[in-house]
Amino acid sequence: MLIFESVMEKTHLYKVDNFGVKNYNFLVLTCFLFLVMACLTLSLGHITYIFEIENANSPVKTYGDAIWLMVMSASTIGFGDVYPITTMGRIAVYTMFLLGVGTLGTLGAIFANRIFGFADTNIKNRELRKQNADIYAKLLELEKKIDEINKP
Repeated sequence: MLIFESVMEKTHLYKVDNFGVKNYNFLVLTCFLFLVMACLTLSLGHITYIFEIENANSPVKTYGDAIWLMVMSASTIGFGDVYPITTMGRIAVYTMFLLGVGTLGTLGAIFANRIFGFADTNIKNRELRKQNADIYAKLLELEKKIDEINKP
């Protein structure tokens, strides 16, 4: 997550509000994650295809089978109809499982946040901070007036 934070800070893909809270551009982040997922699927699928096609006993017969295997690995569904039998194919599927689950999980969290509005709490907290700042400013103003009245 530290790498992600530094990349986002360097690219300025967020806005800082009045309270110093970073508001990330989730559209850009979502597009980036879809691109990462497509690259992972295609590249690892290609690697799997290259190594599996050489083995006659492999259920991976076409490039589409290899891509299907990667999608099923990333989603953790894994129907079992297509599976790797070579060591490199298994390593590619394992890599896709590790990276794909995280990528899809992040995409799911972004959509859940946008659809169900879990960020509402954050918005309410900002509104309360603004109200508190306004009340505090008014309090300081009233104290100043009281001090002026109490001057001898």
